Amino acid sequence: MSLGISTIRQALRDNYEEPEGPARNARAERLLTEAEGTGDAPLLVEALANQLQAYNYSSEKDKMFVPFARLLRMWDEQPGSFDQVMTHHLFWMFKWVSSSMINQPHIPLASIEKWQGEMAHRYRLAGHSERAVRQGELQIARHLGDLERAERAYTAWQAADRDRMANCHACELHSQGAWQVHRGQDEEALHTWRPVLDGEHTCAHEPHAVLAASLLPLLRTGRTEQARGHHLRGYRMIRPMESMRDAVALHIEFCALTGNEARALEILAERPAYFTATGNPDSLMDFLAVTALLMDRLTALGHDDQSVPGPAGTDWTARSLAGHAREQALALAARFDERNGNTQVSDMVRERLAQQPLLDRLPLGLRAPRPAAAARKPAAEPGTAVDAPLDLAGLLAEARRLSDAQHPDAGPAWQAAARAAEGSTGLSDHDRACIDDHRARDGALPPAVARGLFLSAAELYGAAGVPGEAVAAAARGAYVRSLEAEHAAEALAEAAVLVDRALALHAAGRATGRQAGGVLVCRARILNQLVLGAPDESSVETAVDALEQGVRELLAFTEPLGAQAGVATGTAEALGFLGDIAAYRGDGPGAGELYARAAAETDAAGLPWYSVAYETKAARIAVELRDHATAERTARTALAHGAFVPAPGRARLHLQLAEVLGGIGEFAEASEQALDAAHWADEAGESGGLGVHARHLLGGWLLQLGRAGEAAAVLEAVLPDITAEDHGDGMLVQTLWWLGDALTALGEPREAAGHWLKAADIARTWPEQHDHAMLANLAGQALYQAELNSQAEKAYARAGELWRQLGDVPALVRTLRVRAWIAVREGQPGPAAARAFMAAAEHECEAALAAAEPGQVPGLRAELADTHRQTGELIANACEGEPDEDEDDDGSARSAYEEALAQVDRAVTGFTEAGPDFLDRRTAAELVAAWLEADLGRRDGARARARRVLAVYEGTGAEAGDTVHARRAEAESVLGYVDRAPHK
Repeated sequence: MSLGISTIRQALRDNYEEPEGPARNARAERLLTEAEGTGDAPLLVEALANQLQAYNYSSEKDKMFVPFARLLRMWDEQPGSFDQVMTHHLFWMFKWVSSSMINQPHIPLASIEKWQGEMAHRYRLAGHSERAVRQGELQIARHLGDLERAERAYTAWQAADRDRMANCHACELHSQGAWQVHRGQDEEALHTWRPVLDGEHTCAHEPHAVLAASLLPLLRTGRTEQARGHHLRGYRMIRPMESMRDAVALHIEFCALTGNEARALEILAERPAYFTATGNPDSLMDFLAVTALLMDRLTALGHDDQSVPGPAGTDWTARSLAGHAREQALALAARFDERNGNTQVSDMVRERLAQQPLLDRLPLGLRAPRPAAAARKPAAEPGTAVDAPLDLAGLLAEARRLSDAQHPDAGPAWQAAARAAEGSTGLSDHDRACIDDHRARDGALPPAVARGLFLSAAELYGAAGVPGEAVAAAARGAYVRSLEAEHAAEALAEAAVLVDRALALHAAGRATGRQAGGVLVCRARILNQLVLGAPDESSVETAVDALEQGVRELLAFTEPLGAQAGVATGTAEALGFLGDIAAYRGDGPGAGELYARAAAETDAAGLPWYSVAYETKAARIAVELRDHATAERTARTALAHGAFVPAPGRARLHLQLAEVLGGIGEFAEASEQALDAAHWADEAGESGGLGVHARHLLGGWLLQLGRAGEAAAVLEAVLPDITAEDHGDGMLVQTLWWLGDALTALGEPREAAGHWLKAADIARTWPEQHDHAMLANLAGQALYQAELNSQAEKAYARAGELWRQLGDVPALVRTLRVRAWIAVREGQPGPAAARAFMAAAEHECEAALAAAEPGQVPGLRAELADTHRQTGELIANACEGEPDEDEDDDGSARSAYEEALAQVDRAVTGFTEAGPDFLDRRTAAELVAAWLEADLGRRDGARARARRVLAVYEGTGAEAGDTVHARRAEAESVLGYVDRAPHK
């Protein structure tokens, strides 16, 4: 059954709004067939234009030329079939067709130049500027590498007048900047693009394309933070747009050159069809070239055999895809070269393939851990000296040196020595003892295994005649035994004997202060394990008292030894335990002071890496005490001392400083620290733990900074990793809340509403229901903006009931008023239902006023006044026609306007009674009343109201806010209107 003309025309309009891609193209083709069947020439013109637009913004650009040729022939033969709109479309589309020809290597240059001339001729006949023509010529000349002609075209383009055929400002600025980049003028290009990047000029595909084009220029000029932001913001914008393969290629290239190979692979995996869509050979060539570049980066990192996403139907490795993509890209380039008669295109592709990384790593804030470089022995340059590897004796000496210095690298040094010593028979008892001792310190070993090694070390130390080290190793064995809760008490008894032995050895000069102090430290750690494992509050108190006694004995031993080698860490550990005890007992200031003393002890001894743990605790206490200055200073010091801390610790240090800075509103640096925390979490393999928390905060703080596009990208990426079970439903709700805020700022209310509704459903079960109410309210607002009226009504009804339960009358009243406005939208109950909602809002205000405390009265009066104002506006808006004597036969319009004016007058009175805090709302109501009086023909009344508003703001200057300027401007508009309006 054929469709009617009006049905086809509406379907064509609907198709313009559909997402880019094959489905829209197929609909355009079907609708063209339907239009052809009607015999209606104007409808056929519309269908051809619809098809051409669909092809242009898709991967099937090569299909554009046939429908355009038909359109042009119809224009020549049946110009009457083109109305003003379709005439404009025809000439506008000429630019698309002409510029797209250069991207099709099968179209001869002669044909391209002929069409360029045809465009110039037809534009001239139609009276259009040559601006668009010269821009097209620049594109041809640039493609051919004819720089002299390109410069002439560029100059002529810029000199020509802008008219209706000129590309939009955003697209023109993009092209101008692209030419500057081509000429090596990155700074100039970034300056040219600024109005597009700042949102001053936008269109359906901008700033999407400029954000992608700016990535490498930003990196080359050192603006890495901006480049990161443009990637996050820009890729999110182009993700659903099939036609932007060239922009996607720029994002992949950016990732490949900044150490974000994993992110680039994610993007590649989202775009399998891009490998085989041949409708735009030029963008296919770009995509294949950057794919080869990415695969080369993976190969350089030693991941030749890594499985990678590529064209469907084959299992690809980095090596095989690199070869395939390079071959295909160069083959396409060769086709262009053959057509063009030079090697310009191939030279540019090879230059792109040869690029080297611009940065070793630029963290993006997204979960995409970098593929680690494979272990490969670097080849020595000819003629250069290479350090010979240490032999076993050298490794042992280096390990002892680092141990004596209590350096964090001592552990890895002993591991290297242990590997070298495997199978060796010439080791002394002392060497074997040291190796077993340090092997046992590997935290990954089970306690029983570690204890066995410590006891072996103790026996060997004894045999080597080092009794002090023997007793210290035995004490370490007792401590690891306490890590198994069932053996903690036995470990403590064992430690008591070892403490007596260590002190006796020290008194006899056979144990150093470091060795004896180490035994006392082990006993304190065992006592701490007993605190942690205490089964009830009474047992905890007893264990804490015992810990305090043991710690004070430790401190009494180490403090008098002062500067003896290796003793400072024992003193610091004692002070740290005392800080823990003070914190447990609620003495925050005391705990903070003890932690600070512990950090100072190790720092003064030249062991800053030991200070980090105490500085971290001190910062945490300062946060709890709201001592933000101390918290920030201490967190910064901890981070500065954390150079030798393993990756998980580095992540925690950055995260702590981020949280401190976020707590005091320093969101810019807080976001930088959260970004670093996420990076180190990825390096540590903790993307799903620390990394999630860091990215959650990063997204929230980017939102606070007004960087909604970046925030949305980060929050959308982290959301799938957040679960109520692993991270708590509070964190999940907050992420959804922030994401809704970000999407609202980006003009995506439907998506924002979905996230807010999910969050509201989680918050539904919380004891405190304010968040539930707020989220339902926000969802209602977003659904209202998206014109999803039925859903918005349900969300506002839900929010209103929650506000009622919470006793928040102003919030309840606002939901009722919005529901009134929903009721008068198309397909909704209508004016009667709307007035019922406004009446309900008025009733709620009056009831609340009757029982209000004095401090609540002004706000409630203002809500009542706002209800009267909106009721008046609703009545006037619902009226069919205006109160004109010629059109208002039955006087219904005049009666409605009179009723509306009475309501708005009540609003003016109400705002006046509410007090001076509501002055701006009062003047807004006064102006509504002025317009109503003007429409009723009461010029004097309208003038009087407008002049009252002007008098209110008399004397305010340029420093007045936007509201004041808006009120004054509207009042002047009222006066101008009534002076111009004809007498009724």
